[in-house]
Amino acid sequence: MTAELVVNLESPLPASLPVGSATAVYVTGTCFHRSERLARLAVEVDGIRHRPAASRMPRPDVYDADPAGFRSGFWATLPIAARERPGTVELALAVRLAGGDELHAPLGRIPIVAPEPAPVLAGAGDPGLIAVCMATFEPDIALFRSQVESLRGQTDDRWLCVISDDRSGPERWSQLRAVVAGDARFVASRSDERRGFYGNFERALRLAPAQASLLALCDQDDVWLPEKLAVLRGALGDAQMVYSDQRLVDVEGRVLRETLWDGRRNNHTDIASLLIANTITGAATLFRREVADLALPFPDAPGVQFHDHWLGLVALASGNVAYVDRPLYDYVQHRGAVFGEVEDRRIRKGILRGGRGAYFLGYVMREVQAQALLMRCGSSMAGAKRRALRRYVAAARSPVAFAWLALRPLRGLVGRNETLGSEADLVRGIVWRWLVAILATGARRPGRRPCDARFPDEASFQQRRLSRWRARA
Repeated sequence: MTAELVVNLESPLPASLPVGSATAVYVTGTCFHRSERLARLAVEVDGIRHRPAASRMPRPDVYDADPAGFRSGFWATLPIAARERPGTVELALAVRLAGGDELHAPLGRIPIVAPEPAPVLAGAGDPGLIAVCMATFEPDIALFRSQVESLRGQTDDRWLCVISDDRSGPERWSQLRAVVAGDARFVASRSDERRGFYGNFERALRLAPAQASLLALCDQDDVWLPEKLAVLRGALGDAQMVYSDQRLVDVEGRVLRETLWDGRRNNHTDIASLLIANTITGAATLFRREVADLALPFPDAPGVQFHDHWLGLVALASGNVAYVDRPLYDYVQHRGAVFGEVEDRRIRKGILRGGRGAYFLGYVMREVQAQALLMRCGSSMAGAKRRALRRYVAAARSPVAFAWLALRPLRGLVGRNETLGSEADLVRGIVWRWLVAILATGARRPGRRPCDARFPDEASFQQRRLSRWRARA
């Protein structure tokens, strides 16, 4: 009978997790029995059972290969507690069949390894040292040179810059190295594989020397005001992170927007709002090493993830975030820049079609972040922040938490428009999840029902109100 149980894990598991770091892991796949209906499914983490967010969801693509697999989709966000020594985390499915038999199927294992120590750079002994962590990929060399020169012109000279290059081509890599050649304050390292900007900034943080107590993020194509680091250092106080406003300019230096916050309220105190719609731009920040230690490794949530969103959430979950209400750098807008969320211009018709992307790429992505925050910072997090994150996690199954999320856009009526009503997109996704489960109940084949719980294309979701706000630049 076990041979008739068909299991396929579709989401990659983390290659490893470090000792001492808790996190949350998203898993999704298919599970069905060829001759008997599944009555219940649980996901086990080292033998401890967790109820999945969804099971027996419709999968027409599986039905095409095996009609018994129509209602086979499942997914879950799993809390992974910190391990105190190297080993492995074992993941498995526990399946109860309609006839009463229970079957087990392994999903995979995650190695727990000793964390790699931060590098120690000779001559970097200043305890107040700022490690500027820059991520590059095929940079426009003229813009890159301008960014480097603005770093060299900082009035605060207690810094060094580590550059993580995301495997640019040999010619561009050679040009990049030539720009910083002869300046010992710059340490450039080329990755042996493409990681994307999210993973490349994670790598840049790992390159920060152990002596640096403060870290700053840096893009490859902006221009910093000479006093940027000095002002941020002075404004940090007892906060975990400080960030500034910024001007938006084009490649010719023409000002497109004097402040980022034209038409939208800034936010660095409300963790629910920050989770739903980020307001902290990475290159505007200065933060304590503790934030990086808590943030690493970055969680692998579904969809397009942003390093600054995650770091800002960790900083606010673990303490306070301060803000400097003046632009301290020029955020250069050009065709090759990564700015905002993936844009999707397709016209969506009906709740079910657009809701799939809104659920997986909007709601679930933030659910993974919220769960990871609760695992890593929960014991020291302020009660109000902890309750807000738990409400968000519960919104897909609790009517009270769902109502809390659905009513949050009303805050805009009293000027609290920092999310620009983006909760509506996430609510739409949760409604999709409920409706698809209802429509699939009792169905043995797809028919003409719009039931498809496959993971969507990453371009199928955007926070539309935020995209329109950004387009005003």
